[in-house]
Amino acid sequence: MSGLKVLRAEGYPRMPWKNGGGSTEEITRDAGAGLDGFGWRLSIADIAESGGFSTFTGYQRVITVLQGDGMTLCVDGDDTRPLLPLDPFAFSGESQVSCTLLGRAIRDFNLIYAPQRYSARLQWLEGEQRLFSSATTVLVFSVSERLEVKVADRVSQLGRHDCLQLDGNTGLVEIAVNAACCVIELTAR
Repeated sequence: MSGLKVLRAEGYPRMPWKNGGGSTEEITRDAGAGLDGFGWRLSIADIAESGGFSTFTGYQRVITVLQGDGMTLCVDGDDTRPLLPLDPFAFSGESQVSCTLLGRAIRDFNLIYAPQRYSARLQWLEGEQRLFSSATTVLVFSVSERLEVKVADRVSQLGRHDCLQLDGNTGLVEIAVNAACCVIELTAR
């Protein structure tokens, strides 16, 4: 598979938040530069204190706590349930959002995508799983120390927070994993 690559956590570039309140490690994106022009973007954010989120008008967001006690969000004036590790929550990028940490600093995992340009599916998996996807782009993000991912006949070894990226998929591809991970499927509209 020519469009298959493994992205290592130690190589993710760090960039400031749009609102200047913290920093993000960018895992991957489809295109664009800086904080504009992308159709989808995957990142990890470090949140050291409660506060406001950047707005991304025209985008949808799915956020998942990776490490720490968790947080609650206030989205357009409404409080969410407590968001605990590996419990995803979706909201509109143009919403007014602030977070309240439930304890110390957290790390979270973010998918931001433009729904007019892409359809997206995000799911967290535990243990040995097999799935089939016809999505154009498939991302497998590891939250395990050791994750084996088999895509068609190619096997890749991932460490914690590494990401496998398959681009240009044109058929139904089989994906098998053996530990905790997030699978994201993106298809251009």
